[in-house]
Amino acid sequence: MRYLLVSAVLGLVLFGSATLGHKAGLFAAEDSPATEAEQTTPASPEVTDPATPPAPSPSSQIVGTPRVLAPGVMITIPPDVQVDQTHQRQDIIELVTLDPTFDWAKDRDFRRTVHCLEFSFKLPRLIEVDMPQTSGRLQRKPVLYLVYRVANTGKALKPVPEDDGTYRVEEVAETVPFLPRFTLKIWDSGKEYPDRPNPRIAEAIRRREDPAILFFDSTAMNERQLDYCDSFWGVATWEDVDPSLNRFSIFVSGLSNAYRWEDPPGAYKPGDPIGQGRVFLRKQLQLNFWRPGDEFILKESQIRFGIPGQVDYAWVFR
Repeated sequence: MRYLLVSAVLGLVLFGSATLGHKAGLFAAEDSPATEAEQTTPASPEVTDPATPPAPSPSSQIVGTPRVLAPGVMITIPPDVQVDQTHQRQDIIELVTLDPTFDWAKDRDFRRTVHCLEFSFKLPRLIEVDMPQTSGRLQRKPVLYLVYRVANTGKALKPVPEDDGTYRVEEVAETVPFLPRFTLKIWDSGKEYPDRPNPRIAEAIRRREDPAILFFDSTAMNERQLDYCDSFWGVATWEDVDPSLNRFSIFVSGLSNAYRWEDPPGAYKPGDPIGQGRVFLRKQLQLNFWRPGDEFILKESQIRFGIPGQVDYAWVFR
């Protein structure tokens, strides 16, 4: 009976963890544009810029001959996979709260395979797009966007049980989904803006960036599975962003399936639903940017990778 109870609670705990899953005049989109070579930005020493990017997936977003980008235009963040993220020791709070003498429900070891995708991107840019209004008319709106490429380089770690009860960790190549979520945060004001996928905007960006590539917005990207060595091009977009932004970050969720969870003291009480009060933190990539320009007019040429006195990027749990 005890075994059945533990199995049921463990199953529900693990299942829950797996499923947690302006005014146009204030912007200058600079559509007349500099060549890709003129847009180069030196990468920090921690950032790699491989000479040969992963080949596009056979599903093919490539509908012509893509433009050749100058070195440094695409900044690449390598995958980050850590052995300590393949396991977590945690009390099964639902059982410990039910009976504090259940020592076998304390400090349990939860293990999982952890993967991480490679993420390459161009600096954020601006474009103006004619957007339909409820009146039936079109209104020209500025849109901040991020062009990126995500690639599966096979960086996954899998715990494998040994006969003596210990585990070893193997590096494996797996097919993984990319379920992206992009959030732009302005540090001076604390405002946050979620990515707002829009096929009309994605098409306008394609015409500007490279007509030979069909960029997926976040909705279209959610349907994709990446086999080993596959890569996809995508775009994240934000409307109505405060043009006075100075220091800002873009958080990218979905590159890694690593997570942590906490059970705050007193959050779960006997009789509560399983998982009540539990807090999940997912691993995300934080990209930092700085705009040392005018308070009132936002120009894409002013955007720099990194914030003075801080790291250019970091892997965080939030």
